[in-house]
Amino acid sequence: MAAVTDSKLTIVGAGSVGASAAYASLIRGSARHVALYDIAAAKVEAEVLDLAHGTQFTPGASITGGTDLAVVEGSHVIAITAGAKQQPGQSRMELAGVNAGIMAKLVPQLLEAAPDAILVIVSNPCDVLVTLAQPASGLPPERLLASGTVLDTSRLRWRLAERAGVAAQSVHAFIAGEHGDTEFPLWSTATIGSVPVLDWAAPGVEPLTEAELDEIAVDVRDAAYRVIQGKGATNYAIGLSVARIVEAVLGDEHAVMPVSTVLRGFHGIDGVALSVPSIVNADGARPIPQTPFSQNELARLRASADAIGSAAAALR
Repeated sequence: MAAVTDSKLTIVGAGSVGASAAYASLIRGSARHVALYDIAAAKVEAEVLDLAHGTQFTPGASITGGTDLAVVEGSHVIAITAGAKQQPGQSRMELAGVNAGIMAKLVPQLLEAAPDAILVIVSNPCDVLVTLAQPASGLPPERLLASGTVLDTSRLRWRLAERAGVAAQSVHAFIAGEHGDTEFPLWSTATIGSVPVLDWAAPGVEPLTEAELDEIAVDVRDAAYRVIQGKGATNYAIGLSVARIVEAVLGDEHAVMPVSTVLRGFHGIDGVALSVPSIVNADGARPIPQTPFSQNELARLRASADAIGSAAAALR
């Protein structure tokens, strides 16, 4: 496949995450055409109007939207943010029942309107939703993915960069597994520049310790809960994460990102969606089978698989 020209992104859901994803996509020029679809007429019309008023200052993209599924037609990528939002003190898994029901109705409708689109589920718990939706949709695993731990990985790199005194772009580390309570960092392959994280040293910077890495991992895992407690939702950073995934697809970038797809024989894991480093391009996302894991990391990946598998089984 090649980069998509005259590209169209549709974002489903005009709530705080969907609107932030539309805003991020417009100002970054992620797609030539951005559409916003929601069943709440007043909300979606107001968001589209507000975004349209600023298009003079964006890189040439257009914004449309509404309540008619015709809005979705011609989409190359559909990002789904619709669903109940996570409340303070609520785990992502507690959202599963409500949002799984929404996806069961929504995904077939979206594919009827745009049968060739790549679908990106952002709604939580995204891994459970993809585990259920992908086989039901009939799509190959690479074409129905979740935003997964792309945001968690950004949080991790930001924390490490602050501690090490470098730019976040110079930190190379991934969060893998569930986008949620069983996620974990791939410390065994994490580097700052080309230096393993525990070997990093710079003037005026104390070396990192294993205890600090453990604290950082917990901080990253629980970051969403702190944001939700303070402002009711996470929206800006996930909006940027969605825009970045969309760019990798539409630009046929072959970018390595920790998105979540239903795994097939990945280190012995089958039929469960988890985030692992994957190649993202115009065909969707494919896990990188050569990704190394330490024994501890592999055990944690399987624990994540068990958690997602159990949650999905309870909803089937």
